[in-house]
Amino acid sequence: MLQDVILRVKKAFAGFFDRVKKGQTPGYPRFQGRNRYDSFCYPDGAGWKREASESPAEKKGIVRVNLTLTKIGTVKLHLHRSMSGTIKTLTIKREGEHFYAIFTCEIGKPELLPTRYEDGGIDPGVTHFAALSNGEFIDHPHYLRKAEKKLTKAQQALSRKKRGSHRRKKAVQQVAKCHRKIRNQRQDFHHKASRKLVNQYQVIVLEDLQVKNLTKAPSPKQDEDGKYVPNGAAAKAGLNKSILDAGWSTFTPMVSVKAAWAGRTVLFVDPSKTSQICPNCGNVRKKTLDERWHCCECGCELDRDTASAKVILDLGHKQLFGRDAANAGDCVEAPVF
Repeated sequence: MLQDVILRVKKAFAGFFDRVKKGQTPGYPRFQGRNRYDSFCYPDGAGWKREASESPAEKKGIVRVNLTLTKIGTVKLHLHRSMSGTIKTLTIKREGEHFYAIFTCEIGKPELLPTRYEDGGIDPGVTHFAALSNGEFIDHPHYLRKAEKKLTKAQQALSRKKRGSHRRKKAVQQVAKCHRKIRNQRQDFHHKASRKLVNQYQVIVLEDLQVKNLTKAPSPKQDEDGKYVPNGAAAKAGLNKSILDAGWSTFTPMVSVKAAWAGRTVLFVDPSKTSQICPNCGNVRKKTLDERWHCCECGCELDRDTASAKVILDLGHKQLFGRDAANAGDCVEAPVF
């Protein structure tokens, strides 16, 4: 376990020096005290042993086993699913008042899904979680918004507690419980939505969004006298909360990983002006965020997000065919979409 701790420190400082070289905000590695160090790892299958429990399972689909940890003892473990492959590492993780055993397994080649003959462009949004190029929408669940009142009450109760008291520790656990439920709900939604897209499309085209830049606070504004004037910070804060509630940065890697295992192709295109281009004629017309309907002089009329998804799919096709032509080494004229 101490070897794994040294590896964690090495990775933290390697990332720090890499950010320094790239000119990014370095963020010096922080010391992980006992309140911040929430997991430890047994590498190479040493230091632990797993045995079947004599008592039957209490719930259907759950197998009870005894897990013996070196210098800790034997604990009961509920396996929610069967493990396959060779177990490489075991990580014991604490989340609030809950403990989890995470087994990292090495398995064989993935099972590819049957080939699909439909491609899809995905346009993430706030009104809808995502708009598909075929006209369908994935609704935004708004888990944070729905639990906001309960979370606010828990945070207010925490702010009234005296530091170092037992009641404050209980209040901290209550706030962590609220955040944990929101995270689990959002993660479950992301897994189901990404699985649906991977099963439906052979080529999935997404925008290469920089969520960190999208959620920046607006810069302050001053008039001629030097007095600060309203800059829309309150409205931008609400928009940022909805963007972060969607969890695009978590959803995109899930789609990429599932697509790699299924034999699908995932492409990322430049998000610049995708909502301003007409998918039918290619003309560019600026729209405000209030305009939710795309209407062009060529007669193309459809939902704004659906139009953006079609443009994203066209850009992905051009990128895919251009890459295939470069790999083949032939001068192939890519079709115009």
